[in-house]
Amino acid sequence: MIRKEMIAMLLAGGQGSRLGVLTSKVAKPAVAFGGKYRIIDFPLSNCINSGVDTVGVLTQYQPLRLNTHIGIGIPWDLDRNIGGVTVLPPYEKSTNSEWYTGTANAIYQNIEYMESFNPEYVLILSGDHIYKMDYEVMLDFHKEKGAEVTIAVMPVPMEEASRFGIMITDEDHRITEFEEKPEHPRSNLASMGIYIFNWKTLKEALITMADQPALDFGKHVIPYCHQKGAPLYAYEFHGYWKDVGTLSSYWEANMELIDIVPVFNLYEEYWKIYTKSEILPPQYFADSSKVERCIIGEGSDVYGEVYNSVIGCGVTIGKGTVVRDSIIMNQTVIGDGCELNKAIIAENVTIGNNVKLGVGEEVPNETAPHIYNSGIVTVGEKSIIPDGVCVGKNAVISGVTTAADYENSYLAGGRTLIKAGEQ
Repeated sequence: MIRKEMIAMLLAGGQGSRLGVLTSKVAKPAVAFGGKYRIIDFPLSNCINSGVDTVGVLTQYQPLRLNTHIGIGIPWDLDRNIGGVTVLPPYEKSTNSEWYTGTANAIYQNIEYMESFNPEYVLILSGDHIYKMDYEVMLDFHKEKGAEVTIAVMPVPMEEASRFGIMITDEDHRITEFEEKPEHPRSNLASMGIYIFNWKTLKEALITMADQPALDFGKHVIPYCHQKGAPLYAYEFHGYWKDVGTLSSYWEANMELIDIVPVFNLYEEYWKIYTKSEILPPQYFADSSKVERCIIGEGSDVYGEVYNSVIGCGVTIGKGTVVRDSIIMNQTVIGDGCELNKAIIAENVTIGNNVKLGVGEEVPNETAPHIYNSGIVTVGEKSIIPDGVCVGKNAVISGVTTAADYENSYLAGGRTLIKAGEQ
């Protein structure tokens, strides 16, 4: 019988609707980040750096790019005969077939997979956070406390606490109460969505609560364990952790990578971030180019000027083009004589010559101001923007657009231009 001390279950099925057109064709964990990575690279790298070599990745929404990126796990040294990485989409069963309806329901539907490793502990992770964490240290804490459930928490400013699940603990870090997004929080210890369960405890909770609609950890599984009197502990984490669930937090997290002394360092020798790397030629900088404070991926050709930006792999930036405070993802081509200010451009986009993005005053977006804000212009993947157009702040473009889509070659700030068949 195989026995693994701890296996990880990585929840990567989320649509990430607050990232708007960036996730209309791809799951949030597969969104590009930091020039050459994808968001899921961070929890996967944490696993292998922490000695966790068995990871089930639960996918659901638009999984193709995620599946091809993970493959058999070679970049993370997770191509193992026993364990390794396994992609776990929902599947048809003889009694009933259903999509994953909640975080814990997804885990419940994979009880057999977990059982096959006969683990002592199961680590539950989200696929959409940027951080470095040694899960082994958290497991040591879990054992030392005699916990059945350990929840990773981090202190957040009191005024933000109502956005999170909040833990109230005693002086020994034991959780006495918890509140899901409380209006008047009594503590600032926010759950990070990282849990270690004793396998027996988790299995019993999942089976007992299986009939709950949209079975969820925060709403069902953890309260059940708590009511039963299982010892629950809070493991306090003080490193960098970012939920990149909104366009503005995604933009900020990328911009923090290019600080002179980045809070989150991608270059540490002892805690590497691994990714699937296409074999690409090195970057090319023409005589006419100028680059300051940027990350620029392999295979990119720069003929223009780039300031304070994160540029992916295989990107072309034309002559006389100036890019500022922007994120440009893999294989995008930007023509000559363009100006880009605070733009997020997804993968495989083509921008014509003399295009200006991010001009004028900031106006709220007309269709989804809760998504498209902070003055950012967002362009969905495989979009085409024709020559000579001007686009205002908080605008969003997705799809193959032509000159006829822009009245007087202009798309005002806050406008939404999403072509039929896109979303």
